[in-house]
Amino acid sequence: MSQQRITAAPVRKSIVVNAPQARAFEVFTARFGSWWPKGHHIAAVEMKEAIIEPRRGGRWYEKGIDGSECQWGEVLVWEPPSKVVLSWRLNSKFAVDEGVESEVEVRFIADGTNATRVELEHRITSSDAEAIRASVDSPQGWGGLLVLFAEEAQK
Repeated sequence: MSQQRITAAPVRKSIVVNAPQARAFEVFTARFGSWWPKGHHIAAVEMKEAIIEPRRGGRWYEKGIDGSECQWGEVLVWEPPSKVVLSWRLNSKFAVDEGVESEVEVRFIADGTNATRVELEHRITSSDAEAIRASVDSPQGWGGLLVLFAEEAQK
């Protein structure tokens, strides 16, 4: 018997970054591994880097210190410097789960010449959608991750 799939209320976070729109987009995507915490990995081995491939259909994944790769999802929308949408194929135990239908949409909105408002929305449909939502909405989830991103973008 299959588990019932539910859709949780979206997680929405935003932050203003003291960086131009193009730089904010570049740091979030091309320099993803410079701000994503190494402890936020799902593979059995320590993470060497986290990568977003810069194109629609590209992978969103981690590379382990042993060279292994673990894909978290893929790039669904690639619109530099204004938007990226990533699929998220991780369940509430942060294991790859193709039954999870989840998207992380990140919008980069210029706020003058040297600031960008970054708006993130994580939409989740899964049998454990509420548990996933609780994790990504926790202090170690998207809110805290956006602070780390902003610190890197403002350097």
